Amino acid sequence: MKQFLFILCSLYIFSCNSKIEKKEIVSNVASEELSNEELKKELKAIEAEEKAKIEAELNNRTSISFEKEIYDFGKVKAETDNKYRFKFTNTGLKPLIISNVKASCGCTTPYKPEKPILPGKSDFIDVNFHPKASQSGEITKTITVESNTKEKISELQIKAFVEN
Repeated sequence: MKQFLFILCSLYIFSCNSKIEKKEIVSNVASEELSNEELKKELKAIEAEEKAKIEAELNNRTSISFEKEIYDFGKVKAETDNKYRFKFTNTGLKPLIISNVKASCGCTTPYKPEKPILPGKSDFIDVNFHPKASQSGEITKTITVESNTKEKISELQIKAFVEN
């Protein structure tokens, strides 16, 4: 029975996030300071704490809806600024926080809202596309949006035909 509990504890310990808790349990099991009942209670307490952390994180997530996910500038000249605003709405029940926006190329600069967006409200992710002379022809760039939504990553695209 002790071997079974030791194996069970070991498996659970490797799935836990807290290194301090793992060390305490391993040391207690190894030195047999805890009875089987005490060990079970301690494991249940750790499991409940981890479950509460996960539930709290999930409850703080919301959802986002973009008016357009792809925008085509059409024909543009090299070395010019081409701007577009991707409109989005917080369609969830919690404030939406855009934590990061990044582009797939240095010729594209996205700008995110700095303040949380309340449920039902809309805002914009502004994008400036400035193609270089060396970029000609059909171009597609991706803007990655990180937020506190169920799917943490959203992707937007801009397209253009760059003429020199």
